[in-house]
Amino acid sequence: MDWNLGLYRFVRAALATLCRLAFRVRISGADRLPATGPYVLAPSHRSIIDIFVCSTLTRRRLRFMAKVELFRVPVLGPFLGLMGSFPVERGATDRSAIEAGAQVLAEGEVLVIYPEGTRSNGAHITDLHRGAAYLAIKAGAPVVPVGIGGTESILPSGSRIPKLHEVAIVVGDPIPSPTDDGTARRTDVRAVTDAIRSELQAAFDIANTLAHVDRDA
Repeated sequence: MDWNLGLYRFVRAALATLCRLAFRVRISGADRLPATGPYVLAPSHRSIIDIFVCSTLTRRRLRFMAKVELFRVPVLGPFLGLMGSFPVERGATDRSAIEAGAQVLAEGEVLVIYPEGTRSNGAHITDLHRGAAYLAIKAGAPVVPVGIGGTESILPSGSRIPKLHEVAIVVGDPIPSPTDDGTARRTDVRAVTDAIRSELQAAFDIANTLAHVDRDA
């Protein structure tokens, strides 16, 4: 067994246990996650905590496309690299990140992309980046939307001191690739992105309700 994969499995199990104990993570729809083959996992993103609670979803290795700034943080950066994550430059087309993401899917693994592009606030999923749809279509892989409720109450963007709050994760129905020839037409990318936004909003709404998030706060 690959040493890094063995390390990943050990750390994932430890993080998943910690998250379940600390945040009473509730998962709905985990049976919708493909057991084999590549797919793009597209979660909502309200807190850095989202990275860790995703570890409760599956024992399969999750390969995160993460903003390059995280890789410059002491300890965290080397840790992310060791765990199989790779950086992306936001605000521009990062060809190396696109190639790395395509390689992850070509190897039959799970690629995690936050389609909102960065941590957002509030209960609404607004404009999404099209990278998740593009890479999924190129690979002929499905996109699985995942709503994560409660993490913004634990550690919102800009906060350094976490608070205890329950977390709910809702897995939506996989969105299939509209083609199987690897051709990512603009109309298809746009259509899949729109489908991701709709399904992600639905999953996020349910997750917030299950996590007892006060959406008017």
